[in-house]
Amino acid sequence: MERNFLHSATSEAPRVSFVVPLYNTGDALGRLLQAFRGLDIDGGYELVLVNDGSPDGTGDRVPGLIKDLPYPVIFVDMARNFGEHAAVLEGFRHARGRFVVNLDDDLQNPVSEALRLVEHLDRTGADVVYAYYEEKKHAWYRNLGSQMTNSMATLLIGKPRDLYLCSFRAHRRELIDRLVRYTGPYPYIDGLIIGSTNRIERLLVAHEERAAGQSGYTLRRLVRLWMNMFFNFSIIPLRMASVLGVVSCLVGLLGFLVVLLEYAFFNVQSPGWSSLMAGITVFSGVQLIMLGLIGEYVGRTYMTLAGKPQSLVRSVTDYRVMASTGIVSSATVQGTTTSVS
Repeated sequence: MERNFLHSATSEAPRVSFVVPLYNTGDALGRLLQAFRGLDIDGGYELVLVNDGSPDGTGDRVPGLIKDLPYPVIFVDMARNFGEHAAVLEGFRHARGRFVVNLDDDLQNPVSEALRLVEHLDRTGADVVYAYYEEKKHAWYRNLGSQMTNSMATLLIGKPRDLYLCSFRAHRRELIDRLVRYTGPYPYIDGLIIGSTNRIERLLVAHEERAAGQSGYTLRRLVRLWMNMFFNFSIIPLRMASVLGVVSCLVGLLGFLVVLLEYAFFNVQSPGWSSLMAGITVFSGVQLIMLGLIGEYVGRTYMTLAGKPQSLVRSVTDYRVMASTGIVSSATVQGTTTSVS
């Protein structure tokens, strides 16, 4: 396993790190960077930007916009798109703060609300604080997908029923250090969190309309997230396949018993072609479903053992602002990787 981390020899670790994955952020990038200006945080803060292989040139805009900022920025440029959870984990590996806040690039969660999460985390002594909302300003299908994700997480990975999973959350450094040890190729951060701690709090925060652009979460990405939850953080699907197999056997035995009783007591003789074809179709389908589930587990195990990388980083640029001179210094590392060993 290879990892490269950048550390500043001239400045101490800040109190808060903000980790923001970028994907097709476009013109909204400038507004995102301006939102972090003027924050008054005792102990300082930094911004970790992770460009998740944006095809719209978002990564090319970052260096020019960063030069005028009065706060430290670490820019991680991924080699291609690996998905939000892999990008966020890579950002966690470069965050140095005592508290680490993850938020999206659309600013539907205001930075002021992020500070409230940090205060709540510090006050309660929890390891992580999740945001939740009175009303989410998303399209109905996004809200429906979120509800399905939360329901499945309760069933599959033991999520508390009153906890709403979302990407807007604040973490304590000790939890971050545990999360970044995961190097499997199919990350699911909420699954890692629930498996790492039971000190989980939640806080009601504001949720604003999206100012520009559209969400990068397509149906395909949502299904991929569900599959990571199913097959990497739970064996419930295998147990469900076993139950389905038992039910199928019982149905088959019941059908055989009915045919036997009809023949013995009512002398009913049927050609049997239709019922035979129906039975073969049903049971063959059940077998294929169970084989598919087992195959998915085996395939993911093989990809993990074969060393499929969780993420590949093209470059990491660490910008530091010298308060006394106003000079921006930077250092770049090329080709960092995070993969299984």
